[in-house]
Amino acid sequence: MKTPAIIYAESTPNPATMKFVANIFLLPQNSVEYTDISEAKDSSPVAEALFGFEFVRSVYINNNFITITKKEFTSWSEIIPQVREFLKNWIDEGKDIVTVMPAKKETTIPTSIQDINAAGVEGQIMDILDEYVRPAVEGDGGEISFVSFSDGKVTVRLAGSCSGCPSSTVTLKNGIEHLLKKMVPGVEEVVAENA
Repeated sequence: MKTPAIIYAESTPNPATMKFVANIFLLPQNSVEYTDISEAKDSSPVAEALFGFEFVRSVYINNNFITITKKEFTSWSEIIPQVREFLKNWIDEGKDIVTVMPAKKETTIPTSIQDINAAGVEGQIMDILDEYVRPAVEGDGGEISFVSFSDGKVTVRLAGSCSGCPSSTVTLKNGIEHLLKKMVPGVEEVVAENA
């Protein structure tokens, strides 16, 4: 007998996003973000359907949750019950979450001797992001991924609730940048490519 889906809403540090958590895995060991319906078409039936709600700005899917960023004209108290019911029914009916994973955006490939020397530093940075930063960011309904390291500057990509979050700049500068400066010699600054 199939276990019925349970969906609960969890607030995030970004007031425009809400994390909808399921009692089952939706996209284990993977994540994907859609910023409009054209990206979701032929890739994620659930995201494409969610864009049918006029208040949905973006959809981020990871492990056992879906983070939705809403447009400003409505409040969460008005739409949470509607989204919870929609997601519960979708999952209970066994409909697909993601059918085709979109291509991941590539990180910068080292091209010079200086870049090749930095590659070891890049591995350290990615390990620290994976071990110390990613779990906390995912707990808030978002994602952080390494993009590049050059001339002391670490560039990361933010997704889910982190993308466009008013507090993400503070978190980046006061938390992540401080941690990387302390643990990785040569890191001077951390910036988000999509901030």
